[in-house]
Amino acid sequence: MIQLVLRNLTRRRGRTILTVIGIAVGIAAIITLGGMARAMHAGYSAMLGGSKADLVLSQPDSFDIAYSSVEDGLDGALRAMPEVDKVSGMLQGYVQAEGIPFFFVFGYPSGSFVLDRFQIRDGVGLEDRAAEVGRGTPILLGAVASESLDLGVGDSLRLGDTVYRIVGLFESGDALEDAGAVLRLTDAQALLGKPRQVSLYYLTLKTAADRPRLEARLARQFPELDVSGTDDFANKQLLDDMLQAYAWGLAGLAIIIGGVGMMNAQLMSVSERTREIGVLRAVGWRRGRVLAMILTESLLLGILGGVLGILLGWLALSGVRGVGILFGSSQANVSSDLVLQSLLLVCTLGVLAGLYPAYRASRLPPVEALRYEGGGAGRARRLPAGGMEVQSLWQRSSRTLLTLAAIGLTVGTIMAMEAIIRGAADEMTQIGLGADAQVVLRQADVADTSLSAIDERVGDQVAALPRVENVSGMMMTAAMLPDNAGFFVLQGYAPQEYAIRRFDVVEGGPLTGNHQVLLGRMMADAMHKNVGETIDVSGHRYRIVGIFESGIGWEELGGVVSLREAQAFAGRPRKVTLYMVRVRDPNQAPTVVDQINREFPGVHATLAGEFAESMPDMKRADQFLLALSFLTILVGGVGVLNTMLMAVHERTREIGVLRAVGWGRRRVLAMIMKESVLLAMLGGATGIVFAFMLVGGLNRVPLMEGLLSPRWQWDVFARAILVALLLGLLGGLYPAWRATRMRPVEALRYE
Repeated sequence: MIQLVLRNLTRRRGRTILTVIGIAVGIAAIITLGGMARAMHAGYSAMLGGSKADLVLSQPDSFDIAYSSVEDGLDGALRAMPEVDKVSGMLQGYVQAEGIPFFFVFGYPSGSFVLDRFQIRDGVGLEDRAAEVGRGTPILLGAVASESLDLGVGDSLRLGDTVYRIVGLFESGDALEDAGAVLRLTDAQALLGKPRQVSLYYLTLKTAADRPRLEARLARQFPELDVSGTDDFANKQLLDDMLQAYAWGLAGLAIIIGGVGMMNAQLMSVSERTREIGVLRAVGWRRGRVLAMILTESLLLGILGGVLGILLGWLALSGVRGVGILFGSSQANVSSDLVLQSLLLVCTLGVLAGLYPAYRASRLPPVEALRYEGGGAGRARRLPAGGMEVQSLWQRSSRTLLTLAAIGLTVGTIMAMEAIIRGAADEMTQIGLGADAQVVLRQADVADTSLSAIDERVGDQVAALPRVENVSGMMMTAAMLPDNAGFFVLQGYAPQEYAIRRFDVVEGGPLTGNHQVLLGRMMADAMHKNVGETIDVSGHRYRIVGIFESGIGWEELGGVVSLREAQAFAGRPRKVTLYMVRVRDPNQAPTVVDQINREFPGVHATLAGEFAESMPDMKRADQFLLALSFLTILVGGVGVLNTMLMAVHERTREIGVLRAVGWGRRRVLAMIMKESVLLAMLGGATGIVFAFMLVGGLNRVPLMEGLLSPRWQWDVFARAILVALLLGLLGGLYPAWRATRMRPVEALRYE
């Protein structure tokens, strides 16, 4: 049986190669992105473990270390505790640097015991007197960052809108740190807009036996903070989990499409081997043995695709390690458990994709199978209307339906993602327009809009411009609810400012002061909270004074507090995320934008209607959509190509007859191309239906109900049809050319 399996796979090498490639692309995505996510988690673990600390004190339920905010100045009280040996604060964040969107920076106070782990390879340390000589703020650059950016001691490095002087290069053995930079704590606080704040405190114990007593003491004295071991704290960070989810989501789609292609290929294999299977049954093969043979072929195809995907993923990770500066990817590698997961996935996929074709093969009656003639001969099911292309698709309904599924998944997913991204952009635009603003300001050169931090003095200066009528500031941040119950989006507005009026308070009343919150309707329903009750978010307690509706899903999955409360929560006093600017004469808004960008280089101003397009978050979403489109079109195109090759193969005798009665090569080529394009257009229509079903299903997920607000604009549908047409053209071109190269005499002899 093994010989038959291998012979069949090698006999149809084109089909085998295409099917293997379709599976390999998905596995390569899992290996590449999964390896990067694991490298990031390993980097966090190495950073925290390498600190030699026993405990970590941080803000509870923070999304990531960079979002944790603890008051600087607690070190004195912590050192006074009898169980504590050493204390060090640490501030972590990420900024844009030399074209790198997420560049990690770490700030430590003078004399920190953690600084001992940074081995200076060249230059001097931050505490050396030589670091103070010369112009510019001193900075230490990691060895990986130095190599990637091609910078050394004495060079300048621009982070955000500040230029730093590199005084030393270090190695710590941790990929995240070696791909970033170390600053003095005060300089890091200024860079990240978090004055008098740290991300966490490292604590070392005098003896290990003191840990339970110290944990109890910290819980009593700092109930609003979270205390944990370094390993536990590393496992709480969600950024690497999000990257892992991105990997599986992106690759999962490719795997599903590839699996549909595999099932299609196996059905074609069973169809073209009908007589062979009849012979095997006639000489004594039982149904179970036939079923096992087809399943073995499918399983072997999956394994071959998995092995090739692992190899491609390893090559991709090798290229990523060469860059090395993004998320500590210099240590990204193919781990054994990731390989095992990938192989288990393709084995499962191979069995599932081969199950129906194997069952169908095992049910073939021997006598009918022996009578089978290849090349499309036999009794044909015909539609009462339709040309040869339509009849061909109808007569091979199983192949057609599977190909429609592959194209529909491809087109539908791209459509759904594009509509969701556009909806998110419209919602961000509504923040400015809903506040009756014509201009929106954010920090310039920021890695993410949520990290924007504009000094309130800038807002005062903008408000003093002659053409400006009103300026309203807003602080936006996020936290995790306890037990990973979901995100809580927190926004801060001054209670008396104009912009807060856009929230429709449907129960209770407006904000009047601190320690109060307007809770979004969706969050209130999810948490079963009412006006007058309290809610705890990352150690901060607020009383619910009202419940609002804004029509923006992610806003209603959170709350609105006073601007001062939000600034305290985010650890950014006197800072705002965005400024909404009302202009006296709306026609002068473009002039105001130009003036602000010219006179205030630290901020980026745009018209309110164009704000979302300029957001770095939205640009990354567009990049994600581009990557998703490329991946799905590649895999979907392979599926269409495979299908059309099988169609040409099945219709060899039919094509021979057409050539014999006078059809020219161009006419044959046009016939196959029409069939391919028709198949793709039907797949595009299927994709449109799937897109609506996908968004509807996502909106029914708990804590996501109503969160997504897609925008189904005409060009979304136009692009879907264009993608489907592209799939049809790419998938049908080679099979059509191959059909034209058939010689009539040889085609007529085909069985």
